[in-house]
Amino acid sequence: MKQSSLTNEAAEAVAIRAVEFLAADEDRLGGFLVSTGVSPGDLGSRLQEADFLCGVLDHVMADESLLFIFCEFAGIAPEHPAVARYILGGGHHAETIQ
Repeated sequence: MKQSSLTNEAAEAVAIRAVEFLAADEDRLGGFLVSTGVSPGDLGSRLQEADFLCGVLDHVMADESLLFIFCEFAGIAPEHPAVARYILGGGHHAETIQ
């Protein structure tokens, strides 16, 4: 199986793609906003915050069906959000994924 690495920038891109995924559906976005207490107006200004991006990925990964729908939407493997979360949470850069 081919290996690739996920850089900090790629991890941020996965998380931002997750925000786009949530925002693309009113019910998904509403569930996220309710569970996190974030207001719709705060979304754009929080995209540079690692803690916020980690929370987005945590939210998506908390529901396995949502995780798989997101991965299909983003065209990524199901383990990418977890690796991105690890990196954004302070893990080592360029973690190897398969």
